[in-house]
Amino acid sequence: LIFAVMRLTKPTLFTNIPVTCEERDLPGNLFNQLMKDDPSTVKGAETLMLGEMLTLPQNFGNIFLGETFSSYISVHNDSNQIVKDILVKADLQTSSQRLNLSASSAAVAELKPDCCIDDVIHHEVKEIGTHILVCAVSYTTQSGEKMYFRKFFKFQVLKPLDVKTKFYNAETDEVFLEAQIQNITTSPMFMEKVSLEPSMMYNVAELNTVDTAGESESTFGARTYLQPMDTRQYLYCLKPKQEFAEKAGVIKGVTVIGKLDIVWKTNLGERGRLQTSQLQRMAPGYGDVRLSLETIPDTVNLEEPFDITCKITNCSERTMDLVLEMCNTNSIHWCGVSGRQLGKLHPSSSLHLALTLLSSVQGLQSVSGLRLTDTFLKRTYEYDDIAQVCVVSSEVKQ
Repeated sequence: LIFAVMRLTKPTLFTNIPVTCEERDLPGNLFNQLMKDDPSTVKGAETLMLGEMLTLPQNFGNIFLGETFSSYISVHNDSNQIVKDILVKADLQTSSQRLNLSASSAAVAELKPDCCIDDVIHHEVKEIGTHILVCAVSYTTQSGEKMYFRKFFKFQVLKPLDVKTKFYNAETDEVFLEAQIQNITTSPMFMEKVSLEPSMMYNVAELNTVDTAGESESTFGARTYLQPMDTRQYLYCLKPKQEFAEKAGVIKGVTVIGKLDIVWKTNLGERGRLQTSQLQRMAPGYGDVRLSLETIPDTVNLEEPFDITCKITNCSERTMDLVLEMCNTNSIHWCGVSGRQLGKLHPSSSLHLALTLLSSVQGLQSVSGLRLTDTFLKRTYEYDDIAQVCVVSSEVKQ
């Protein structure tokens, strides 16, 4: 028996090197006419390197993580005898596991001379590094002798993409994820889909489109091709679901955000897919008491009162009795009673405060000067640079 293994890959477009010259040169119009007569060139565009014919693959090629490895296996009876009980087995061995890829585990009763047994195997590559395709054939000769032989085919699985992530924790419990995806292969990629599958506590909004004339367009253009060694940045905003947002202690300790799902195509539509592991962020530390702004105007008038709404959350595991103090700064002045009791605040509970301020200085001013004191432990929490407002001069009426 003769054993053959061939990788199944898509063909590639034929490329040629155009050779041309000007008519006043010695060859005249000879080179141009030869290119026009060449059946592999594109009619009307003979000087382009890319032709309109397909070329079968001449070598094994590269295999990348996330692609589907396909192989054609053939066992041919090269003798003049009938062999019986032929069993063909194909295993793929990686650094961590061994997988059986054979379509059928049943033995073929007999194989006549000049006949063959064919099989096609497929496997979605999920590991990088060295892979060994182990093909084994066992059979019985006409005289009853049992025979067995194996062949090994080693190949490397390369990494197609380099994915880097950055997290930004906003004050409103929102998390912004920036994913940098780089094509580290030698051929262009068509990015079919890049999405974020959030964890159960978050809803996700993709920030990779722009509304133009009522239609949503990708920020990367109509053709989302990623050239070799190019990097593209994707942005996502994750907001906690309502049932979890109300529990301050739950969101505070959440580190798992979700995972990225990337689908691309190469050459003549060969599809690849990668899914990252669970992305984790550093949980922000809010301390025992967290103060956040719910509402604040962007622009206010000089020496005119304006209102803000604050949210105070008890992030500790004990009940607090809080006192609010308001300290004026050089530009920001608080309107109201300082030192008032806010009452008891239970763990993971929140309260909203409506406060009034005015500014005596124009320009971009920082809201500062809030103090919260826990009367139980006599501990004071200071909050400065909570937010910024733009102070402009009010119009003078004649």
